[in-house]
Amino acid sequence: MNLTISGHHLDVSPALREYVLTKLDRVTRHFDQVVDVNVLLSVEKLREKERRQKAEVTLHVKGRDIFVEQAHEDMYAAIDQLMDKLDRQVVRHKDRLQDHHHTAPKRLDAGQP
Repeated sequence: MNLTISGHHLDVSPALREYVLTKLDRVTRHFDQVVDVNVLLSVEKLREKERRQKAEVTLHVKGRDIFVEQAHEDMYAAIDQLMDKLDRQVVRHKDRLQDHHHTAPKRLDAGQP
């Protein structure tokens, strides 16, 4: 799994990087076929008093790219909410990949005399 964590108008501290890694462990525990992960942490200055912290992640899995973004006043809260969203989407993607077609019991019995 390739992992890229970058910051836009923000220096990514080792503590912030470690926090993102621990939160990503939950996602990779549910779905282990993750190819590539790009995390972008940014700070948008709207006004002097309003500063919005934004976290985005692009997760590349076999056959699909999953993009999630979340904004909050606190970066750690934005990362928490982002990972919750990402986890739900990854579980939904994994559920769609599984084969839900089962052979009917009537067809199994019809082949035997």
